[in-house]
Amino acid sequence: MWAMSAVGYRRLGAAGSAAVAAGGWAAGTLPSRDPWGIWVPHGPGVTVAATVLAYLGLTLLVVAWWGYGRAGSSVRHTLVTLGWWVAPMLLAPPLYSADVYSYIAQGAMVLEGHDVYGAGPSVLDPAGVGGDAAASVGGHWTDTPAPYGPVFLVLARAVAGATGGTIVPAVLAMRLIALVALVLIVLALRRLGREHGGRRGRGEDGLGDRDGEDGLGDRDGADGLRDRDGERGALWLGALNPLLLMHVVGGMHNDGLMIALMLSGVALARRGGWIMGSAVVGLAMMVKSPAAVALLFIGVLAGRASGGPLARRVAKGLLGPGLVAGTVAVAATLLAGTGFGWLRTQSVAGTIHTALSATSDLGLALGGLLHLLLGTDPDPVKAAVQRLGLVAALALIGYLAWRAARGRLDPVHGLGLSLVALVALSPMVQPWYLLWGTTVVAATAWDGRSGRVLLVLSAALVHETAPSGRTPAYGFVLAALTCAAGALLLRREAARARRPGRLPAPRAARRDEARTP
Repeated sequence: MWAMSAVGYRRLGAAGSAAVAAGGWAAGTLPSRDPWGIWVPHGPGVTVAATVLAYLGLTLLVVAWWGYGRAGSSVRHTLVTLGWWVAPMLLAPPLYSADVYSYIAQGAMVLEGHDVYGAGPSVLDPAGVGGDAAASVGGHWTDTPAPYGPVFLVLARAVAGATGGTIVPAVLAMRLIALVALVLIVLALRRLGREHGGRRGRGEDGLGDRDGEDGLGDRDGADGLRDRDGERGALWLGALNPLLLMHVVGGMHNDGLMIALMLSGVALARRGGWIMGSAVVGLAMMVKSPAAVALLFIGVLAGRASGGPLARRVAKGLLGPGLVAGTVAVAATLLAGTGFGWLRTQSVAGTIHTALSATSDLGLALGGLLHLLLGTDPDPVKAAVQRLGLVAALALIGYLAWRAARGRLDPVHGLGLSLVALVALSPMVQPWYLLWGTTVVAATAWDGRSGRVLLVLSAALVHETAPSGRTPAYGFVLAALTCAAGALLLRREAARARRPGRLPAPRAARRDEARTP
């Protein structure tokens, strides 16, 4: 198999990232109106060429990422590589999504006193603050209330107020928030990866079945080496992941901030600070609600750490984190002044059909079949299947928490698997939702079975969305081909090595660290 050094993969990935950013200037999610005249369309021919360039660059980035994880690197080298790959996107227009325009418009709505949970961006004055952003919002979001919590809306209000809602500076300010989120993700991944690198080597809190599920039974080498391997691996799968770079840095999705706060809270709880950890997760919930799943597993950690009778430990684990996070959520809502409307808008996204949602696809197909056979309304059937999917997800999350409480599953790893299950069975699924669980699994099982599955899915899903934010048919074709190629590569690696997902020995890491500028 063709390969190069970690330095070579770094340069290849930087070239790919630069191509993605360059293509985005003509084929990205450009605003409807830009008074500065910087992010403007350039005609269909240039747009097509730019789209091709962006896809080629994305392919180079995925190849570089895949190879980098197997070439051997140090933590410092990985962090420098992350900087190389992020830098070309810093000044690019929004990529792969128009959601950032919704964020800016919703911030302007809060700034001007509109009920952001009762109306959509269409209420804004086209000539006023946020008017250009509102005009650039995707069609079905124009009249849709915000499904986000008050913590994020306060940040969006600050951006709208500081920039006057002017498109270019407002977008760049939102990207600055995304970069802060990336830094927090890196810090949390380093801490969690370092801890799990040592724990799995000592056989504590097995990540999977005790017979070595997820391939984490390695006890070779010193604890320090395992710690560094865990830290490097977590950064590689969790932070260097092209899916995260495209949709958190390029697309500025607030999922990045939710993940950052959630991971930070879990890292605090892992070190014994479950109260502070629960409070930080409460802030994450006030960005996006799926972060609440972390409270269940923080409860497991809190219950394990407490002494006394079993009933006391169970009560503390079940009630303590929820009470702390709930108090933070109420306080944040009152301080933000946006009201408690976020409680009724959490299901807004579920009304929008996305092809990646298995339960929505199944419900739509079953409803359509019954409509043809019996003439029934297909919508109630689809809704019923979606609800069953959520019930199944909750049942699976409960089972994983039960296993974690019994000591048969690491709680942090259980959280990662739970978030993946929640996404897989949700009524609406976007490619970047996979990052909810991937970043957590990266810290616990980057080189295990679940890590390898998420590796392939991440490489595939980056191709599903075009730079313009559309989801063309060829995007699904490219994703399927990438998925098949990734699975084939993993099979070949498994045939050549006993531990297929492991980073190389520390000698290669030290050699690359010495080359780091």
